[in-house]
Amino acid sequence: MKARLDSIDWQILKELQQDGRITNVELARRVGISAPPCLRRVRALEETGLISGYRTLLDEKQLGYEVTAFAMVGLRNQTEADLIAFEKQVEDWPVVRESYMLSGEVDFILKCVTKDLESFQNFIIRDLTSAPNVDSIRTALTIRKTKDVPSVPIA
Repeated sequence: MKARLDSIDWQILKELQQDGRITNVELARRVGISAPPCLRRVRALEETGLISGYRTLLDEKQLGYEVTAFAMVGLRNQTEADLIAFEKQVEDWPVVRESYMLSGEVDFILKCVTKDLESFQNFIIRDLTSAPNVDSIRTALTIRKTKDVPSVPIA
């Protein structure tokens, strides 16, 4: 069931997506309510799971992570147990930053971030190809990031 949100809740979510470090006083000012009810609303949104956490976004290139690549993985078997086993394996690979199960010709797409091309190749050869039930792998190296909006498109 989708949560019932009023316009203030939506404004709070939008502001927090743009700046998770905003103070409650400033957030309340921006959404047009006083600080105590604003804090109660934020806590309610956290308790219901609509706000699932707060993060600091880092610039991977400045930290020496030069390669962002995608691995499209096909599995031999797609039983629920096989899918869950692969998902658990993915959790153990720090190189994989995002993973999505897909419909169609590819079963999973993995977003990988590594310091260099050799590290990505080593991951593909040593880890991914040797994983149980992996049947096929196609990779794509990114050339440049053209859009990065890690948020929900709240109007």
